[in-house]
Formats: sequence, structure tokens, C-alpha cells
Amino acid sequence: MFSFFTKKDFLVDYLEGFIDIHNHILPGIDDGAKTVEDSIDLIKGFSEIGVKDFICTPHIMHNYYDNTPKTIKKSYKKLKKILKENGFEDVNINYAAEHMVDDNFEKILDNNKTLGLNKNHLLIEMSYLQPSINFNSAVTKIKSRGIFPVFAHPERYQYLNNDYNNYQKYIAMGLKFQLNMLSLGGYYGSYAKNMALKLLEKGDFVFIASDIHNVRQLNALKQTRINKQTLKGILVLIENAKIIF
Repeated sequence: MFSFFTKKDFLVDYLEGFIDIHNHILPGIDDGAKTVEDSIDLIKGFSEIGVKDFICTPHIMHNYYDNTPKTIKKSYKKLKKILKENGFEDVNINYAAEHMVDDNFEKILDNNKTLGLNKNHLLIEMSYLQPSINFNSAVTKIKSRGIFPVFAHPERYQYLNNDYNNYQKYIAMGLKFQLNMLSLGGYYGSYAKNMALKLLEKGDFVFIASDIHNVRQLNALKQTRINKQTLKGILVLIENAKIIF
């Protein structure tokens, strides 16, 4: 007999060994962790669910978070030192950045001031208010350098949600979509959740990440439930990160 009730599991029960390629746990550098203590609280919370590998990705956003490789490395080294002093030997952190495609992005790209997730993957985002005017040219320039642009949380851009073909155009351009875990639980609203599930069902995502900024979000993540079909798609994305990063 058909049931309207589908059993759902907690997403965090399947994150053992997960590599988080997008988060804001570096201290005092953007809208994420404000202090080293905040960073440690987040790392402890992640450790409780088996997540101990991080590529830290603070914002590089002109006139808001004007970070550079130098400022990001400084924050990273500060956190790395505290982790060692407090016995977090099993926690592995590295650093990159989440790059806003704005009026300054192509300049820092030309000057080799970007920070990739690895040698050939670069995390980028757009404004939530409207598409970046130079987005297409920026993506073309990224690709011309032999780098894959990883598009952060495409499901959250509400101005794209009215037409699924918008996403197909970006995939055709060579973007690799990265899903935010919190979207699956409706943290950002129903429009982001619905599009996240649709893109996941269509196989359009390549990666998944937490994009966690604070303990409140981490607690919300711990309450996120998913069904078996959604889990099946997510496990593929988790494996992709293990293979590439």
C-alpha cells in the first residue's frame, strides 16, 4: 500500500570522513567565525559528526571583505597553531577562498591573487540581488587558465529559480555546481530547498559543502533530515570531493 510518509534520516549521520570544501571557520576575517574560540567551537561541533577535513574559504569581496592570500594565510596559521596547542591532531585544515565575481574579481585573477580549492578548482559566487554583469567573461577567463570554476550554492540565487534553463546555460559554460547542505533542510527558504532538490535529482551538482558560518547554522545542519533518494545523490557528491580534493 502506498504511504504518504517517507522515512527520513539525519544528514549528519552520513558525513563521516566528509571533506568540507566551503566553510567560514577561519577567525576574524569575514562574516563567519569572529574569534579563535568561535572557530574551535565549530571544529568541535563538526568533529562530533565525524567531519575533520576542511578547506577553509573566507570571502574575497571588494569593499566588504577585501581579503588577500596574505590575510587569509595569517588567519589560517593562527588557527592552525591553536589547533596544535589544543591537541586537535586529527583535524586537517587547508585554506582557499570564496571569490565574489564583482568589479574587482578579474583584476585579482589577472594578478594571481586568487586562492583555489586546489590547483585547478576555484570557488566563485555572485550577488544574491542580481547576476554579476561580468560573470560570463570572468568564467571564460578562469577556464582559459585551465581552472574549473566551482559555482557556490546556485540554488540560492532566487533570480535564477524562475527558469531551470538558466542553470543549464551555466553548466554548458563549464561551471561545477556546489550544493549547500543547509538548503536541503529549508534553512534559506522553500525556493532554495525546492531548487536544490530539483538540481540534485537532475544530477546537476558536482560537490556538496556546509558553507557554515556559525554554531547556529551548525545546529540547524544537525537537524536536517533527508530521504533515501536524496541521500543517494548526496553520497555521490561526497565521493567526488574525496576523489578530487
